[in-house]
Amino acid sequence: MNKKTKVSSNKNFGIVFFVVFLVISLYPLINQEAFRLWAIIIALIFLGLGLINSSILTPLNLLWFKFGMLLGRIVSPIIMAFVFFGVVTPTGLIMKLLRKDLLKLKRKDKKSYWIERKTKSEMKNQF
Repeated sequence: MNKKTKVSSNKNFGIVFFVVFLVISLYPLINQEAFRLWAIIIALIFLGLGLINSSILTPLNLLWFKFGMLLGRIVSPIIMAFVFFGVVTPTGLIMKLLRKDLLKLKRKDKKSYWIERKTKSEMKNQF
């Protein structure tokens, strides 16, 4: 965890949140409802501050960054557990039930697990 992750610029942060609040404000139009004025105002504030690259967005940007890092620490292990127990474990159990040895680990008649490959061409000096 010694890696330094770079926080995005205030400009990018402002533009992203402008788009988010713009979508929030215009979403009710899909259902023939009135748009949300408060979200348009917040979107324009974020756009203005993002284009100016104001230092006012720095604390919000850092807070959003830390929230994302926290979510990454929580969600990643959960997703990996779902993948492992939902895909890898059932695949292993099915392979055991079908008595498949894909890695050929149960070969007792050989001195080595090395598999000799027969090729059709000899490419000794490739480069």
